[in-house]
Amino acid sequence: MESINILIDMPVHGASLKKLETIPGVNIKLVGSPEERVRSLDKELIAGADVLFCTFPPENHAEMEQLKFIQIASAGYKQLIGIGLNERNIKASNALGVFDVPIAEWNVAMMVNLARDMRGMMHNQDNAVWDRPARFQREIRGSVVGIWGYGGIGRETARLAKALGMTVHVLSRGGVKPRTDIYSVEGTGDPEGVLPDKVFLMDEKETFLKGLDFLIIAMPQTDTNQGIIGESELKLLKPTTYLLNPARGPLIDEQALIKALKNNWIAGAALDTHYYYPTPPEHPLWGMPNVIFTPHISGSSLSPKFLERVWDIFIQNVQRLTGGQPLLNQLAPADLK
Repeated sequence: MESINILIDMPVHGASLKKLETIPGVNIKLVGSPEERVRSLDKELIAGADVLFCTFPPENHAEMEQLKFIQIASAGYKQLIGIGLNERNIKASNALGVFDVPIAEWNVAMMVNLARDMRGMMHNQDNAVWDRPARFQREIRGSVVGIWGYGGIGRETARLAKALGMTVHVLSRGGVKPRTDIYSVEGTGDPEGVLPDKVFLMDEKETFLKGLDFLIIAMPQTDTNQGIIGESELKLLKPTTYLLNPARGPLIDEQALIKALKNNWIAGAALDTHYYYPTPPEHPLWGMPNVIFTPHISGSSLSPKFLERVWDIFIQNVQRLTGGQPLLNQLAPADLK
């Protein structure tokens, strides 16, 4: 590809735009008022575009007859399914890996906060209570953390946990292998797949769950895994185990979770993803003293590094596209049907 016409329907990250402009042969057009919604764009603006960088393709994307590649700014890619990209031989990549760092840091923060009952300490502070019990002084070093799913978030969580002296167990359908052509922030994660102390396959789930001090859910939600953690799985955990869910609320059966927390099958939970958005004020999870309840902020487009990292993926993919190399986070044709 001698030259490449790029249309950008994204907020500009100044330093990244300057870097993009240094790539030989690129011609860049910016949508004047980028928006995170589907709408039509002016025909003259989209005419001749080879590459589109956006969150949602325009309603009239079919008029982009030269389009060869779409980079979206979200890890989810429902907006690309069934819109005819395969038929037009258009490649597409998502923004997988952008939130690995903040979500992994949320995981570590929640493990420390749960172990030391930070919620209880804050309650004491609000009520001017001076109390120094042993539960406020526990540490997580030497604990066993189980990570169910080992994508980017799981791998960065494992790296941080190992640095804190924790033992890392992983439950994965296909085991743990090296990762290639998936975006990660430099110096983070476990690209070679060498950090876990022990890896369990799905037929070893019972043994995996019985040996944990913390269980972190780090898998994407699919059509087949809603409620994959139910009453039987929760009962396999020790009464001293804490559960963290920064993934998707419905991966854990709602009523089973409430029962587990009320009946002390587990010690507590940190929940950043939920069953309702927003969760109604009368929902029992709000008031449970052994629950930390955060409003889906472990990683979002408001994260300070979000825009920089999304642009980083895009720039690397433009360089790969012009150099004939495999793209980062490229979606398979089966994903786009």
